[in-house]
Amino acid sequence: MIGVIATRLRGRLAGRAVLLGGRRSTQPISALWGNDRGTPIDRHFIDRFLDEHRGDIRGDVLEMKDTRYSDVFASETGVVDVLDIDPDNEQATVVGDLTRPETLPERRYDCFVMTQTLQYVFDLGAAVESTARLLRPTGVALVTLPSVSRITRSVGVEREFWRFTAASARRLFEERFAEVQVRTYGNVLTCAAFLYGLASEELTQRELEDRDDFFPTLVTVRASRPL
Repeated sequence: MIGVIATRLRGRLAGRAVLLGGRRSTQPISALWGNDRGTPIDRHFIDRFLDEHRGDIRGDVLEMKDTRYSDVFASETGVVDVLDIDPDNEQATVVGDLTRPETLPERRYDCFVMTQTLQYVFDLGAAVESTARLLRPTGVALVTLPSVSRITRSVGVEREFWRFTAASARRLFEERFAEVQVRTYGNVLTCAAFLYGLASEELTQRELEDRDDFFPTLVTVRASRPL
């Protein structure tokens, strides 16, 4: 009897290995989110989101860290500023802290492009309030948030605080904006592939486009009309 149970168990484990595609390593294929293999999967989704909303990236624009997305997706822009808390960032034209609104301009921008930032901010309420204060009454915030991701090695395990769902993102932004659209990208395969460090080019278009609300890789927010 014990031998029969052991045989069945081995069979189940063998089937599980097949379901995992034979990948049993506890180490990622790439420790750089797939940057060394191609386009990281989350960046593929960010590009799609911003491309879909390129009409919002207009007028006076603020972007986090650098102008990588404004340079590609913006049209009819006026001033393009870069926000960073780090004064050593030579691209930063606005040095300020999202949790300290007194360090930031008020009602200055028509669009704020904030990608993959809020996971590093502990006081989310203050950061979203500052986001609203930065925008003019007709302004739009385009925000991306990780639902699944490794911890950033250069930041460290003590300085990365959050992962997000569609529900948490909606609650956060509805408290400060009159109109909030939340959308997720990804599925169980993109989540697993992203954690292992595969690049988007290593998945098919169908695999990337398939959306499963129960397995989001990335959460996106379009928030307009600040309260």
